Amino acid sequence: MLRFQEEAQLFGATKLAATARAQQIAAMQLVCGIDLSAALRAGPDAQGQIICRVERVIERERLKGMRRHWSYDLNRHIALKQVLDQLRKLQPEGDASPAKKKLRRTVSTNGNGARRRRQNRKILGKDG
Repeated sequence: MLRFQEEAQLFGATKLAATARAQQIAAMQLVCGIDLSAALRAGPDAQGQIICRVERVIERERLKGMRRHWSYDLNRHIALKQVLDQLRKLQPEGDASPAKKKLRRTVSTNGNGARRRRQNRKILGKDG
């Protein structure tokens, strides 16, 4: 009977972890437009830029929650925070600079908005 309870607990924990992972993937894809598995495999510089982007999205979610906006979703907020923590764990300890860079500052602000967005997409590796 003890073995059955252990297996049931293991199954429950595995199911909970799979649900959390699915929420994280959906939140990153829907809110940020970033594939989570590609973000986790990206290099340190690209991950630093993705971290900055996720931080901005989390800040917007936090503001929506404070203003009691109808589209605020606590589960999405939690999933984004979990993704951010996961990405920060992959960053090298001594090199905190990529995460501190602002994406806006890496691109010249002389161009119009469409040109800057295209350049940002190239930096993040989304442009094929």
